[in-house]
Amino acid sequence: MWPVYAAIGRAPADGVSWARFPPDAHASMKHVRLIAVSVSAVLALAGCKPAQESAAPDADAVAATADTDQAYLASVEQWRQEREAKLRDPDGWLSFTGSGQVAIGRHRVGSAGDNDIVVPGGPAHWGVLTVPADGAPVFQPAADAGLQVDGKPFAGGPLLTQLDEGGPTGIHSGAQRFYLVRTGKVYGWRYRDPESPALKAFDGVPHFPVDPAWRIEAKWTAFEPARTLDLVTTNGTIEPARVPGQAEFELDGQRHVLLPVQEEEGDELFFIIADRTSGRETYGGARFLYVPAPEGDTVVLDFNRAQNPPCALNGHVVCPTAPPENRLPLRITAGEKTYPLAH
Repeated sequence: MWPVYAAIGRAPADGVSWARFPPDAHASMKHVRLIAVSVSAVLALAGCKPAQESAAPDADAVAATADTDQAYLASVEQWRQEREAKLRDPDGWLSFTGSGQVAIGRHRVGSAGDNDIVVPGGPAHWGVLTVPADGAPVFQPAADAGLQVDGKPFAGGPLLTQLDEGGPTGIHSGAQRFYLVRTGKVYGWRYRDPESPALKAFDGVPHFPVDPAWRIEAKWTAFEPARTLDLVTTNGTIEPARVPGQAEFELDGQRHVLLPVQEEEGDELFFIIADRTSGRETYGGARFLYVPAPEGDTVVLDFNRAQNPPCALNGHVVCPTAPPENRLPLRITAGEKTYPLAH
């Protein structure tokens, strides 16, 4: 996983996600249709006789195209089913039921209202969390809390975050757990419940109809060396990200460029995008698009696979928002639509 993105990486271990953790006409290749001007009209303007009608399309070619389209539609449908299966996972993004920032200092933790950090389950008093100005946070459990870490009784000690090797340290009360995350220098707490209301209420993600026209082959230009882009997260922190190159494509006669982020050379590309559906039909902060690492000078952008970031599915998750460079002045009517959050 990525160093900055491992915190916010695909595996929802921390609630800080780069997930897997980020304007008007339908861009449906109208520029192609403009080319389809009547041949006879053009020839008439030129003072020429219209050419004879072309022969009917070859039946085998038409059938092959239809088979290709059906195979593509089936592949997108399979991707959607696999994605929804992951979202139904008891340890997935929808299991988050509590979150908040943690300031430097001493904090009482528990489900009772007299705590500094009130969690949505478990004992009334879990214990005391201390976050020093320097060094690792430390948790001291209450004597009768019955808390566990890694299946063993927890007597207290330092807590790892998702940025530490082997972290985060999950403190369990039954199947529910409490742990810390860190974004930059900011600490936060997360609480997860495999029986969360959001999981029980999940009924799939709405999406636009699949349109093969939104599977676009773009020109890929690698940056030598890779560049750095600052990403603003939904909690206001700034995270630097590695940008290995740019994808360039044209729609309706307009040139568009998108910048992906990537941990290391050879890893998949992660596009954090927004467009003129954002904040209307789709989530306002961004949608995410994952693309295999390019081979050569082309990369396929399949916007039918544009997905909601985890923070669009659950308000207890932090995600990067689309950088200005990736805010497209067109409507991408493909991929996932806004998910109705369960509160």
